[in-house]
Formats: sequence, structure tokens, C-alpha cells
Amino acid sequence: MEGLIMAAQLMLGLSILVGLHELGHLLAAKAFGMRVEKYSIGFPPKIFGFQFGETEYSFGAIPLGGFVKISGMIDESLDTETMSAEPQPWEFRSKPAWQRLIVMMGGIIVNVITGIVIFIFMNYSQGESYLTKEALNQHGIVAYPLGEEVGFKTGDKVLEVNGSDYNRFSDLINNDVILKENSTFKIQREDSIFTLTLPTGFLDKYADKKKYDGKFIGFRKPFEVRQVMAGSAAADGGLEEGDQFLTVNDKPAKYFEEFQALLKENKEKKIAAVVKGANGSERTLALNVTEDGTLGFYPEYRLDFAHDEYTFGESVEKGTTEAFNVVWVNIKAFGKIFRGEVSASKSLSGPIGIAQMFGGTWNWSKFWGLTGLLSMVLAFMNFLPIPALDGGHVVFLTYEMISGQKPSDKFLEGAQKVGMVLLLGLMGFAIFNDVFKAFF
Repeated sequence: MEGLIMAAQLMLGLSILVGLHELGHLLAAKAFGMRVEKYSIGFPPKIFGFQFGETEYSFGAIPLGGFVKISGMIDESLDTETMSAEPQPWEFRSKPAWQRLIVMMGGIIVNVITGIVIFIFMNYSQGESYLTKEALNQHGIVAYPLGEEVGFKTGDKVLEVNGSDYNRFSDLINNDVILKENSTFKIQREDSIFTLTLPTGFLDKYADKKKYDGKFIGFRKPFEVRQVMAGSAAADGGLEEGDQFLTVNDKPAKYFEEFQALLKENKEKKIAAVVKGANGSERTLALNVTEDGTLGFYPEYRLDFAHDEYTFGESVEKGTTEAFNVVWVNIKAFGKIFRGEVSASKSLSGPIGIAQMFGGTWNWSKFWGLTGLLSMVLAFMNFLPIPALDGGHVVFLTYEMISGQKPSDKFLEGAQKVGMVLLLGLMGFAIFNDVFKAFF
């Protein structure tokens, strides 16, 4: 069931983004009097479609892209037969270069606008909740396996990052910190204060989501029992709402991450847990851990998260900045890949990896957040100067506008073929890489 929900979210998100992207091309083409023969969300075979005016609108069975077919344009259809005839006034090739450039940029522009609008809406409608530096250091960080490898320890308090103060926990793990060479953290560990530097090669390990789950530090979560499930091991053992765990088998269990680890160590065993009730009294319970390493209750984290609400004007500024930051992060990440500082196989994801990002439960807030991010990524990827992508067409049109000479149809046809081979190769690599990471 979780797999179906992941796939459904991926298909809905891509259908929205691809549909809008191709709509950008279509509207720009029609605005300049070009004939649009086909508009498709998804690739053939066609599931269904209808004719409206001069254009056939359809949905394809392969939901990993889409296309518009504009008369007189060399595209992925490689329909070169019509290109041998004399150019007609309604054809792409008969229009001025600046109009053709706007048509090719139409999809990218719409995706950028879509991403910005989503980020603005998310900020305006939901605001932002975050853990402050003070709240974080009240309990300290959690060091995950990668964090422990580079020198962090659970309970450390972070005083500074890269030589500067910070306001919230997310400032410690954002892309500026991760992508920066040898980021530094000023750490307080009990009575000592020292500087910890992320070593060379950290980013490559961080990108290995299968081994490290894309995490190196988190925040500790003190918790209490919010609701006990009827008929569960927790209910049978006498656990009550408001109870706080102190120890499990004489080991500290105040924080949820250490509590979970102790349960996993004692699957299908009986544990002795010391809890403090809502009235402040302590008692010892004998609890049977299930084969899944659970007891059967819902926790409530006892952390004071700050929350900011934004006016529409503030949301416009913040949402626009966040949207373009996605592009900037992608530029820096590609630079790291090309310089060999991070493995492409670890850091790049195809459709399976993207579906896993959405998760196995339907959360509209997460869905729209990821859709906004993917919209900006799609705009960035389409702007790459690769033949068969919009960016490749932009390069050729820019050359034509500067030099005054239009590349020959034969050259454009060859470039389109090369670009399609490159894209198919990249897609094949991404899908194979997803499967390999999932099963090996």
C-alpha cells in the first residue's frame, strides 16, 4: 500500500509540473501564431485524448515527461518529412529567432513561476515552526552513525557553525553547511569546548542515503506517553497517559531515540521500565516488547518549538528566496559531482528515489513542498545546454541571434538525436541506480 501511495504522489506531482511546463510552450507558441499539433502529458502509448481546434490533447501511459509538437520544429518526434517543404507562416521555423526563443523558454518560465508560487503559498498559509538554538542546547544533539564517525557525540551542544552564531537547528544542517568545504562546529561537551571540522569526503558519505539515511546529527526528543492503545503490551503492563520513561533495564530512556534503541535491543522480551507519572510519582513496570520493537502507545515530544507567521509580503520575499535557493544548491551540487567530490551514483535519484522522498503516507503539506522543489529542479534541468532539452534549443537560438546565421536543419536533426541518446542514457542510469540502491 505504501508503494502505491508513493507512486500516486509521484505521478500526480509530475503530471502537474509536466502539464504546466508543456502548457508554457503551448501558450507562447499560440501567442505568436504557431500551430501546435499535439499536447501530451506523459509519453506514448496514448491512454486517451481529444481534439480541440488544431491541437490534440492527450495523456500518455508513461508518466515521466510530456511534449508539445509545434509545426515546423525539429523535436523528439524527428518528423523531418515536413521540414523538406517550404516553410509556412504558422510554422515554428518561419518565426523570428526572438519569438522562437520565448517559446522554448516558456516551459522553464512557467516551472519557475510555479515553484515560486508554491513556496510563497506554503510560507503564507503555514508559517514556519523551528527549534531554536536555546531549545536545542537544553538537551543537546543526537549523533547519528555518520555524525559519530566525524566526531560528534549525542548530548553535544553546538555553540557556533562556521565561526558564526545561529538561530535554529536547521541552520546546522542546511545546504550551505553541507556543501561548504570543511564546515566547522564549535562544540561544548560537558566542561570542554572545541572546534569540530567536517573532513574531506564527508559530502560523499552524506550522499549515501542507503548507509547513512542522509543524516548526521539531529535533536534529542524528551517525550511522554500521549495515548495508550487498547489491548497493547503498554496497556497490559499498566502504562498510562502522561507517563515519562526514566530507565529501561537500568539504562537511561529519557529521550525517544535512546528509548527506541533499547526497545529494538529487547524485541520479544520483557523489560523493566521506571516511569514517572503525571503526578510526579515513580513506579516500575514490567512490559513485553513486541516482535516489531514497540509497546503500543503514541508519544508526545516535550520540546518548545518556535513558530513564525508571515505576512503576504514577507511570504513573497521568503518564498522567492527559497525557490531560487533550490537552483543555486543544484548548481553547486553538480559542480561537486563534476569535480569528483561526490559520487553521482550516491547523489542522483531517478523516479523511484523521488517517489521515496514523498513517502508512504499522503501528506498534502509535504506533497506541495516537494512539488515546489521539483518544479525548480525541472526548470534547472531543462535549462541545461543539452540538445533535446529546452536549454539546447536556447543555445542554438542564442547563437542564431548573435551571429545572424541559423544552424542547418540537418545539424539540428543530428543534435536532437545526440541529445535524445544522452537523455535516454541518463534516464536509464537514474532508474538502474535507484534499483541498485534499493536492492543491493
